[in-house]
Amino acid sequence: MITGGAGFIGSHVVRLFVNKYPQYHILNVDKLTYAGNLANLKDIEDKPNYTFVKADICDFDRMVDLMKKENVTGIIHLAAESHVDRSIRDPFTFARTNVMGTLSLLQAAKLCWDERPDGYEGCRFYHISTDEVYGALELNHPEGIPAPYSTTASSGEHHAVYGDDFFLEDTRYNPHSPYSASKASSDHFVRAFHDTYGLPTIVTNCSNNYGPYQFPEKLIPLFINNIRKRKPLPVYGKGDNVRDWLYVEDHARAIDIIFHKGEVARTYNIGGFNEWKNIDIIKVLINTVDRLLGRAEGEDLDLITYVTDRAGHDKRYAIDSRRLKDELGWEPSLQFEEGIEKTVRWYLDNETWLENVTSGDYLKYYDEMYRGR
Repeated sequence: MITGGAGFIGSHVVRLFVNKYPQYHILNVDKLTYAGNLANLKDIEDKPNYTFVKADICDFDRMVDLMKKENVTGIIHLAAESHVDRSIRDPFTFARTNVMGTLSLLQAAKLCWDERPDGYEGCRFYHISTDEVYGALELNHPEGIPAPYSTTASSGEHHAVYGDDFFLEDTRYNPHSPYSASKASSDHFVRAFHDTYGLPTIVTNCSNNYGPYQFPEKLIPLFINNIRKRKPLPVYGKGDNVRDWLYVEDHARAIDIIFHKGEVARTYNIGGFNEWKNIDIIKVLINTVDRLLGRAEGEDLDLITYVTDRAGHDKRYAIDSRRLKDELGWEPSLQFEEGIEKTVRWYLDNETWLENVTSGDYLKYYDEMYRGR
């Protein structure tokens, strides 16, 4: 069972598992909120080892019925409300989905797996979380550390670029937004179910993802679309907030490896070792979109507009993924410049998908088949 499999990261994980593991039956459970889009999975919807189920993870009885009916022994839990701005406007929805939804799944898994003759043998509950639960790191080097001490994942040398430290797996939780607080709570529930009941759980905390099929309320697809249409590019504050960026297909590969080889009750951080200031990302996006559209490079820099900073806006995130590399052999395959080139090309080549999402037409996709149920 993969929850939230019609969303951005979830659709990449579902596609990977369906194509790579024909011996598995992949059950994609998604409520189809605004962020769920079945068009993301149109290429695999007819595969014999794939089933989509429209359901709310907060519906405990439904989760129990599904797990029993399908004999679910593995759960990859991605379903979540994830947009910080929305959490500031509506924290109740985030608490319901991210906290109570996770608790519903945990209790359903415990109930179902307790009834198995072999108990928890061969079972696994894998919870995907965020680096935002750790709070914020200090921005000690606002201009960055010059090469060769900048981020170099491909060489195996990892250096903090805009500060002196990284988030580690044992970094103390210190969430600052309703979104990160809800994810921190869900992380604690997952670990508590292992410590209390012995449920075989794993937690991962990842950095900002980007790539194809991301809902265009997020910075990178939003700005690609705005540059394409020559609309304003609103930048919070001075644009000097720093984030670590991970290409979504690299994240999906990490999830695959951790699900199959990760140690139960272990936490793994998943990061790209790609620290970038928001304003620098935006300038890269402008130059890339302008070049690919045949415009003069940097022609649309005047679209940048600075707006009041977001409440509780953390200054810097940066993840140390060396545990994942050392223990399971994973590391990111793409640096940001490579990944952003692929990403921009995908959105420009898939204007129909982008228009359907930004217009809301995507909500009509499969309405008769699923949304009416």
